[in-house]
Formats: sequence, C-alpha cells, structure tokens
Amino acid sequence: MNDLDPVIHAPARLRIMTALTEALADGDDITFPALQKLLDMTAGNLTTHLAKLEAAGYVGIAKAFSGRKPTTFITLTPTGRTAFRTYRAHLLDLLGGSS
Repeated sequence: MNDLDPVIHAPARLRIMTALTEALADGDDITFPALQKLLDMTAGNLTTHLAKLEAAGYVGIAKAFSGRKPTTFITLTPTGRTAFRTYRAHLLDLLGGSS
C-alpha cells in the first residue's frame, strides 16, 4: 500500500489541489480572489495552505500589478499536477477503485 502525500491530504489543501486541477490547464493561472471565492475560504486560511503547497513545489505564486492594483496569481506546477495524479491514484487504490 502506498502512503498518501501528507502535503495534499489535509482537507483544505486537497480542496485547493482539486480546484486547481479542474480549473486550470497547463500554464494557466487564477487570481487569489477568484480561488478564494471558488473555495469559499478565508484569505488567511487560503494563504496558509497555499504557502505549504508552494513550499512543496506544487503551486506557483506570482504577484503583479493589474493597472495600479496588486494581484496575486496562482498556478499549478507540473510537479503539483503529477503529485495530485499520484495522490488520486493511491487514494483510489486504497479505496479499492481504479484511477
């Protein structure tokens, strides 16, 4: 039996990774407020979990200006996409399903 990735396994981070995987194609990004609204999470909670995912190399966070307004963009890295696919396969294997 394979161990589940503890970085992804936390419920909030699993929701983030699932949303990013479903919402973003390779190379796409989403703004912090859009992701926050999609997940209905507080800014502080989302920031905390994104920092852990970024430290693992699963998401990229970039800050830029849209006009005069600072904007934070989140991307799912190739490492993150692969880690999520592996996590999903291990979870389905654990549950007796197929991936």
